[in-house]
Formats: sequence, structure tokens, C-alpha cells
Amino acid sequence: MNDQSNKWIGKRTVRPDGADKVTGRAAYAADATMPGMIWAKVLRSPYPHAVIKSIDTSKAEALPGVKAVATAADFVDFPVDTPVPLGIQDMRWMSRNMLAKEKVLFHGHPIAAVAATNEEIAAEACALIEVDYEVLPFAIEIDDAIAKDAPILHDFMKFDGKPSNIAGTLEHTLGDVDAGFAEADVVIERSFTTKPVHQGYIETHACVVSVAPDDRTTIWSSSQGQFMVRAMTSFLTGIPQSKVTAIPAEIGGGFGGKTIVYLEPVATVLSKKSGRPVKMVMTREEVMRATGPTSGSKSTVKIGAKKDGTIVAGKGTFYLQAGCLPGSPIRGAAGCAFAPYDIPNVHSFGYDVVSNRSKVAAYRAPGAPIGAFAVESVLDELAAELGMDPLKLRLKNAAKEGTKAAHGPTYPRIGYVETLEAALNSEHYKTPLSGKFQGRGVASGFWFNAGGESSAQVNITEDGNVVVTTGHPDIGGSRASIANITAELLGINYDQVSVQIGDTATIGYSNLTGGSRVLFASAMVVTESTEQVIEQLKGRAAKIWGIDPSQVVWEGGEARPMGEHSANFPSMTLEELAAKANATGGPIGAGSQSNTVGAEGGFATHVCDVEVDVDLGIVRVLRYTCFQDVGRAIHPSYVEGQLQGGVAQGIGWALNEEYIYNKKGQVDNPGFLDYRMPVCSDLPMLDCGIIEIPNPKHPQGVRGVGEVPLVPGPAAVRNAVHDAIGIWIDDLPLSPPNVLAAIDANAAKQAAE
Repeated sequence: MNDQSNKWIGKRTVRPDGADKVTGRAAYAADATMPGMIWAKVLRSPYPHAVIKSIDTSKAEALPGVKAVATAADFVDFPVDTPVPLGIQDMRWMSRNMLAKEKVLFHGHPIAAVAATNEEIAAEACALIEVDYEVLPFAIEIDDAIAKDAPILHDFMKFDGKPSNIAGTLEHTLGDVDAGFAEADVVIERSFTTKPVHQGYIETHACVVSVAPDDRTTIWSSSQGQFMVRAMTSFLTGIPQSKVTAIPAEIGGGFGGKTIVYLEPVATVLSKKSGRPVKMVMTREEVMRATGPTSGSKSTVKIGAKKDGTIVAGKGTFYLQAGCLPGSPIRGAAGCAFAPYDIPNVHSFGYDVVSNRSKVAAYRAPGAPIGAFAVESVLDELAAELGMDPLKLRLKNAAKEGTKAAHGPTYPRIGYVETLEAALNSEHYKTPLSGKFQGRGVASGFWFNAGGESSAQVNITEDGNVVVTTGHPDIGGSRASIANITAELLGINYDQVSVQIGDTATIGYSNLTGGSRVLFASAMVVTESTEQVIEQLKGRAAKIWGIDPSQVVWEGGEARPMGEHSANFPSMTLEELAAKANATGGPIGAGSQSNTVGAEGGFATHVCDVEVDVDLGIVRVLRYTCFQDVGRAIHPSYVEGQLQGGVAQGIGWALNEEYIYNKKGQVDNPGFLDYRMPVCSDLPMLDCGIIEIPNPKHPQGVRGVGEVPLVPGPAAVRNAVHDAIGIWIDDLPLSPPNVLAAIDANAAKQAAE
């Protein structure tokens, strides 16, 4: 629990950037303008799969108002058979996703871009570009892509020695799964499907790029990492990183979808060719057609248990759509699926499958909700078969300190058991349901969490305030949490601390905002920086008093003499020391850079109540509570915000969200009217049970919060629907047509029996 002696850590302080964001003063990428700026638009493929035989841009270039045209030929050439890794990305794929090279691989694939004096001229010029295609057959769904006669997207790609759309596999093995199933008294095996769902960030992708004559490049863009933008733009355009400065604008949502680039390198080339700043802003339709959703999937999970509920074996096979280029999140699906449980025999296998869809991107705990949906659904059926409470079945088999996980680690102190106990003992779980066709479902989930590279700088201003600079865009309230930590360490008021997001020229390298890593990592380097500043402040006081620094203590925002000197000098505040800084040695400040380690996994358990309208097929969520071990809630309001946001997205996955393709291989619902995300009227108040089992490897006990709350959601809703109508539905979403179809099929089955 939060230490009650804390003054700021664990307190619900006012968000530093809140007023700017609610009043419209905050600057987003689409707000940026520059003198002489021109606009760029993108020509996109009308086919889901075709060879690009030639591109003629001459008519577009001749159109009055056009300043530059770019195609793949203007970018660095990455041969398709040579990996070019950058973090978890491969520049071979990033290049071909940004602008098609040899083939178009999905409807909406960018082919060329035009910069002109306004958007209308740029769009008109795009229409003048002549592309000669050789149209090819296409595959959209997994079964179509892995069929024996499937059209092959990439000639170089082979599986089992044959051309294939299976780009790769991943396997986790623990114990002997066949021997485990031989011990089981009850075995449940089921197959499931999920559909691709988009991150649904409100702000579309946008950037402004200015390239000077000497190639010095400045990028203002919406992203989850300015250092990622700098590196990828450099790789793809050939401009050295030393000449690229990426400035992070405020970000209107990302959820993993802004951890890669789509526009920045294109705008860079257009700016270099035209000599003008170039602005690009995607429409919502472009976002839906050509930026990453997460994978659709097909999975089969088999779990065996003894009569007393002891699970002895688990096997999972997960096929995930990568989109048109390799790289689906099979690590999250295969690695997280069985992670909450202490199972002696596990085999988990993931397949990375390409098809003629837009390339997938990270989406909150990438892959983990897919794995959890299958495993948590089978667990509920297993509990029903055994006649056990589903939470008590999970508690009996829960992973704890010392459990060996199939994906590798032996867990240290973790808080999964505590989430189950909190759910079991909650007023929510103990309250009976009262309505017809109402049901309750539960599910659990896991995410790895992460550390990684982070940098921070803490400076004391001349008037005794504190400026903290970090290198991570603030998506979920990290400014407020960092201010809490800094104020706590220094013993000063929270409002004396301001937190800035530095650009790539003003702060050391900092990895992406994503994976529930930012507060874990940034809190570490901010703590180190602040502790160095405190030592400087103690030294300045010692110098003023003429005593050894070891005889000074920092308490309550003041330097105080101690020992034999304790009564000789009055204490000195931060403001007083800052005022004397120049006389005692100059500016006061310190920075820290680190590749942080010690992140520990996060666990959550959800309880969901629904009511099903059996005439319309509508599933309404009546009540929902998320119990999660967050390590330490530095700012409880933003922890709750993360939990509620993740839950809302999980409900969307479960009930309505899906990419719908027509027979031409085109997305048929590329907008928020037809792509149905949950809004406030679709949801009850989402309750949060914050559980704090501090991470012993972190100075404040932080584990990471943002990924896990999405993971259990789809299974919790599915299990609740079964409890309401007595039908196991194995395919998401549980939209009205699909629920009605399941009800009708069940009625027909019962009639036949």
C-alpha cells in the first residue's frame, strides 16, 4: 500500500499539462505551421495485391503548384533478403510499408507522395500519377493465406522448405506436455478466432518536416518516441542521425500504434526535394486502411486437469495475422497465454502469418489479449466441467513467487494471487445477479512489462524551482507521476516541479513510450538525477557554513547541519540555496542515463456482468471491476485511468470492433461510424481495485500499469455471455449478428436433439 507518510507519491495531484489540453492550448502535430510550408498527400493502391510494373509521375510533376514527388526510388534501398534490424523493427519492412517497392500488398498501400502548395493540388496531382499494375490474386484471412494453393506474398519467404505465407514461428516448452495430459482426468480443447482491431487513437498521424540546404532536418510529429522517429527517418532517407532533430508534439493517443513511422520519412524526402517545409496529416480513412491494427487470430487451446482442479498440462497453438509484412505479436500470444498459472507441462506455439492486409502494429500488450482469450475461455469451461468456482480454479493454479513460467523466467515476488483474492472477496463478486439473461464472467491476464533506455535531467532554477526533462512522450500521465516522485525526493511542494519532454537534441536517448515501461524507467533515472542534485545542495550548504558535506542532511526541502554543528547554523531552503548558487559554484543540476533493468510482470483479474438481449443479440455490460497489481501507484488517478482505458478497449474487442473486408479485399468500414468502438453510453462506470505489491527492484516499487488491463477483457465478457445465455461463443466479436447466429444455432441443435 502507499506509504501514508508520503506527501506526494500516491497522491492525486493536478495534472501539469491538464489545463493546456482541455483548453486547446496544447500543441499537437497537426497544429504546427511554418513560413513557406507546403502540403503533401499520398497515392494509395486500388488493389490488395499487384506487381508495380512502372510508375510515371511526369503529369503530376507538371501540374502547377506541385513542388515535389516521391516514390520508393527516392529512399534507401534495403534488399529484401538482408535483415536491417532497428530495435524490434526491420527497416526492410518499414521501407516497404512506408511506400510500396516491388509490389502493392494491401488495398491502400502507399505508392507515391506529392507535395504542393495546398492539399487540393497535392490530391489532384496524386490522381495524375500513372501506375502500371499486374494484378495478382490475394489472401485476406489466415486460412486463405496458409492454404496449399494460397497466393504467395513474398517469393523469398519459405516454411518447411516451401514457399509460404508463414513468416516465422515461436515456441515455448516446459515439462512433458503429453505426459501431463496422460495424468489428466478432464481435458477441454477449443478453437477460437479474433478479428483485427484498431488502436483507435483520436489524433490521426501528422507531421511537419523542414530540411535545410545542408540536410539539417527538423521533425515535429505525433509519435510514441522522438528517438524512434529520428532513427527510422535517418535509416530510411540516408540523412545522418546527427543532422536530424525530432521534436515530440503532444500526442492524442497511440496505444502502440505510433511506435513506428508512416509519414515522417516521406515528408523529409519531399522537403529536401522542394526546399520547403512539408506538412502531412492522415485522414481517418487513411488511418483505418493503412496503419496498423493488431492481429486477427485463430487459436486452439487444450488444458488438462485432475478432478481436484489441479491443472497438469496446457497446450496452445496461435496463428496471428502480421498483415502484409512479417512481424505479428506471437511473443505476446504464446508467451503470455499460460503465464498466470503454475502448470508443470506447457507447450505454446505461435505462427506469424502474412496476408494482404495493412501491416499490424503494436496494440497495448501486443498479442497477449489473443492468448488470454483462448486460455481464459477454456479455463471457464474447465471450471464448469469440474463444478468449481472459476476464480477458485484460477487461485488453485495461480503462479506465485518461485513459479517457473513456460516463457522462461522463475517469478520473483508477484501479485497475481492477491488479484484473485481481491476479486473473490469483492462486493462485486459476492453480489448476486438478479435479471433474466444476466451473467457474470471472470478472466485473468499477464504482461511482461519492460525497462530499457531512459535519460533524465534535473535542474534547479534561480528562484528555487525544479525543471525535470525526460525523453518520453507523455501518453498516460507520466508528467504528473514524475513530478510526484521529484517533489517527494526533494521534500518540496509538487507545484515547484515542472516536467518537460525533451527533443532529441536536448536530452539523452530514451526509448519508446510503450510496453508499460516509461514510468518504470524514467522514475529510475529521475531518482538518480534528483539524488545527485540533493548531494549538490548539501555541498553548497556545507560550503556556506564552512563544514564538511558529510555533516549536512537534506530533510523536508531544507539542508540542515547535523552532529556538532546542528545548533550552529539555521537550515537553508531550496530557494535560499538556489539564490546563492552562483556564489557557491554555479548552476545546480544533474542528469542520468541508464539502460534500466528489473522490470517485473504485471497481473490482473477482471469480473464482468452482462445482460443479453436475446431478441436483438445485444450484449450490455452492466458492471465491471478490474483488480490489478500495479507495484506502486505513484499517481492513483492515472493508474485508474490506465485501467479503465484498457478495460474499455477490451470490451470493444469483445463486443463490436472488427475489420470487415469485402470481396475485393478492401476494408468496408474505415471510419468510426461503421467501425464501432465503445463510447460512454456503452459502458458502466468501470471500477478499479488497485493492488500494490511493490517491485523490490525499483526505487518506488513501480511495475508498469498500462498493458495488462486490456488482456483479460475479451475472455471475461465471453465468459459472462455464456453465464447469461448458456452458450459458449468462440469467435469475436460478440456483435448482435454473431450473438443471434449463436442463439439460433443453439436452438437448432437443441431441436435436433
